[in-house]
Amino acid sequence: MKLSHVDQAGRARMVDVGDKPLMDRTAVAAGAIQMTRDAFQQVADQAVAKGDVLAVSEVAGTLAAKRTAELIPLCHPLGLDHVAVDASLDETLPGVRVRATVRTVGRTGVEMEALTAVSIALLTVYDMVKAADPGMVIVDVQLVKKQKVPIDT
Repeated sequence: MKLSHVDQAGRARMVDVGDKPLMDRTAVAAGAIQMTRDAFQQVADQAVAKGDVLAVSEVAGTLAAKRTAELIPLCHPLGLDHVAVDASLDETLPGVRVRATVRTVGRTGVEMEALTAVSIALLTVYDMVKAADPGMVIVDVQLVKKQKVPIDT
């Protein structure tokens, strides 16, 4: 299998997408962070010293999606048309689930932006709650859906 980000000499390279058609592209990613019941209750009660964990993590995930090309060397910088990050409590973990949807009209997909949004949102939860539970575990960060639809020209 030929890797798209490696040239004939085996060097890493950015893929040339200049000849690809513009498409309406969407990606959805999700993940979770597991914590103790006590830490979960602090998040639920908004009793964490650093503030509203869910709101801050959503903002962090949104910012991260917009900065993905600065973090991952071979990603194309993209103008994103839409980023939605949803952080929600899940008592069954116990912990927080994060889902991110990213959309653009472009020549390359937004999977990395969605995955970066989820990852940074979860790391933000960890940062904000680590005093209550330094043993939290981030799990199941994954691409849930990707879609590309031709645009009418």
